[in-house]
Amino acid sequence: MADQKRLAYSIIQFLHDQLQNGGLSPDAQESLEVAIQCLETAFGVSMEDQGLAVSQTLPEIFEAAAGKEPEHIRTNSEPITPSEDDIAEAERLKTEGNEQMKAENFEAAVSFYGKAIELNPSNAVYFCNRAAAYSKLGNYAGAVRDCERAIGIDPNYSKAYGRMGLALSSLNKHTEAVVYYKKALELDPDNDTYKSNLKIAEQKMKETPSPTGGPGGFDLAGLLNNPGFMSMASNLMNNPQVQQLNDSYFHSMSGMISGGHNPMGAAGTSPSTNDLASLIQAGQQFAQQMQQQNPELIEQLRSQIRSRTPSASNEDQQE
Repeated sequence: MADQKRLAYSIIQFLHDQLQNGGLSPDAQESLEVAIQCLETAFGVSMEDQGLAVSQTLPEIFEAAAGKEPEHIRTNSEPITPSEDDIAEAERLKTEGNEQMKAENFEAAVSFYGKAIELNPSNAVYFCNRAAAYSKLGNYAGAVRDCERAIGIDPNYSKAYGRMGLALSSLNKHTEAVVYYKKALELDPDNDTYKSNLKIAEQKMKETPSPTGGPGGFDLAGLLNNPGFMSMASNLMNNPQVQQLNDSYFHSMSGMISGGHNPMGAAGTSPSTNDLASLIQAGQQFAQQMQQQNPELIEQLRSQIRSRTPSASNEDQQE
């Protein structure tokens, strides 16, 4: 059964990569999402089960079976010495990838870095840069793999450890992220981003779910005990405009429920576009009222949320 789970994980990993980078139509993407959900349910695995990963990706295994040795097998068993022309072209492709990153064309950046790797697979920077692009696309498993390759090539490459920590944090693997952030700081002790991200990862390691706590350790209990917030909430509830928004909200909800709709989409037919639009509009107006009533408190809440999110500021600088 363990081997079946590993195989299922490799297939899901491949489908995730295709979903992010395959250039598929919306219908095809939806079909892949359904396939991923079915496989995860059937085999009890998910992309967070990094322990099920094998040394080769599914395309690499296929290439080997088809008679073409995968990229990292070639580099490990028979190191390739690229020609000067290949090195120069790989650098050009890497630079183009960096430009695509600046333009936030992350899928294109992945493609350029991949081509650079094909020409010069012994350059750790190319793998590390592609890891950053993968993270921007939400493909954190791909980022982890590329960081592992970069570290394998250059064990003293601090940025690879930092980006590995960021990817692991995004996968909620904070204990592992702490290890990599510490190594990054050991190699680059003056890096403020690593210091900040390490503190966040260490804090999240210690956190346990609380009945009064919100997602990500958000201090809901403290918020409810905040006199400024409660005063603002009381004023808002007594505001005729807000009461009108509440009436509109509950009217929309009642219409959805009485019409046989499930607001959560778990059963029955989906809410109509008009119903959802009304809810979104009511929520936006309510938020505007809160902002007008007490902008200082709203900024405090935003700061609290920002302080609990790992930063990728210096990780965005491609080499």
